[in-house]
Amino acid sequence: MSTRAQIAIQLGPEEWAHVYVHFDGYLAHMLPALARWKPKDILTAIEIRQVTPAALDCFSPPRDPRILPRPTREFAHLYMWIGCQWVVVEPQVDVARV
Repeated sequence: MSTRAQIAIQLGPEEWAHVYVHFDGYLAHMLPALARWKPKDILTAIEIRQVTPAALDCFSPPRDPRILPRPTREFAHLYMWIGCQWVVVEPQVDVARV
């Protein structure tokens, strides 16, 4: 089974590209694998099967990334470039609604 993820990269004030990652999107793999890649590399890849430290395995032909007004987690994990590094974004739980 694949662990899908998204990488959200800010393009403008209310414009975020969401690049799809098909497998190995879990935290223990993705943060070390993303370490050498910059947002420009991820945007150039467009749609990714797998991120590794050595390569970005991309779909061919790729589907364009979704452009949304804010970072949105639609799969198991969401990663963002913040302060010159990749971070995993965990959704906040509204305790009052639980």
